[in-house]
Amino acid sequence: MNNHILKCITCKKEFDPKPGLYYCEDCGQIMGTLEVIYDYETIKEKSNIKDMKFDKKASMYQFNFLLPTESKCKFDEYVGGTPLYKFDFLGIKDVLLKYDGSNPSSSYKDRASSIAINRALDEGNDTVFCASTGNAASSLAMLNAHTKMKTYIFVPAAIPDGKRAQLEISGAEVMAVEGTYDEVYDLSLELGLKKGWYCRSAAINPYLLEGKKTGAFEIIIQNDFNIPDYVLIGVGDGTVISSLYKGFWEFKEIGLTDKIPRIIGVQAEGIPAIKKVFDKGKPYTPITIKGETIADSISVGKPRDVIKACTYIEACNGYFITLTDEEILDAIIELGKETGLFAEPAGVVPYGGLKKLIYEEKITESDTVCLVITGNGLKDVSAVEGLISTESLSIKDLEKRFE
Repeated sequence: MNNHILKCITCKKEFDPKPGLYYCEDCGQIMGTLEVIYDYETIKEKSNIKDMKFDKKASMYQFNFLLPTESKCKFDEYVGGTPLYKFDFLGIKDVLLKYDGSNPSSSYKDRASSIAINRALDEGNDTVFCASTGNAASSLAMLNAHTKMKTYIFVPAAIPDGKRAQLEISGAEVMAVEGTYDEVYDLSLELGLKKGWYCRSAAINPYLLEGKKTGAFEIIIQNDFNIPDYVLIGVGDGTVISSLYKGFWEFKEIGLTDKIPRIIGVQAEGIPAIKKVFDKGKPYTPITIKGETIADSISVGKPRDVIKACTYIEACNGYFITLTDEEILDAIIELGKETGLFAEPAGVVPYGGLKKLIYEEKITESDTVCLVITGNGLKDVSAVEGLISTESLSIKDLEKRFE
């Protein structure tokens, strides 16, 4: 485990890590989210850092020199190492697709859950909990099923059946609450912290970002240290987009690369909370909005990692765009036809975002682009029910069709 400190994203106050420390109490849960800061100079000065050999298919724990915990669990060796596909479409010669639908629970969230479980074990906890729109919940439940720790999951009652099924078969205690994700999050956090359970909920636990940033590390090594010009990612709470920036920044900070890509966050037009904060400009002020979208995994009206997301995306000259639900559904079909990859609504928004930016001539054929596809489409088949053909043929009709 690497030595590190925690630093408030707003007031810059530094803290020594300790159990139960999730945010800066002076700044509060949203303004006071914490960054995990390592001794980058010492890491950089290690004689073998620039000669390290990375395995393009290995788990994320090959990057343990920039992680806050060691691997301890059965699933760890299968988390990360997801494929980076290369395609030529939409007039762009080099389009990379980082596909995390091949993780154990079919979601990018496994990177965070693995770190959370190992940190919880480090601290001697017997119970972990999280609030989620579905992916984080099913990820935690499945990856933690084999440990002795108990899992409590809090989700909106309306989550897709595919995600609910993963929760139920894993043996987790599932609390499906009639309410929005934001309402469920607040209720679960109050209860979980009062009980002293280990919190795996997005944003408030600074260590979750450390797992998610490994996606950026893998994009770098799998593309032979050629950094793309643009990276597109779907955005809900703000943690994944923040993690990608931190991953690219850390490899640059320790001298393994010399560039950070321009990162573009794609939100649903029906509930674009972080885009509204970012577009308004500094000082970034959290807001709460109401709205809805077919992309349940990014349906967040009260984003918790909004300050990091806005701060980091400004630092790389990035920005945020939105897609309608119709554009998201179109993107699911088009991505499938172009690549054979089936992405859930929140996972496909980078593809829809790329289409929009090409149309607006903000991305051109000379640019290299990476789309981060965070979840498998089988997680939310209900989203595309209206697009699935129900046609059936009799045996005679079939024979006539191919006469």
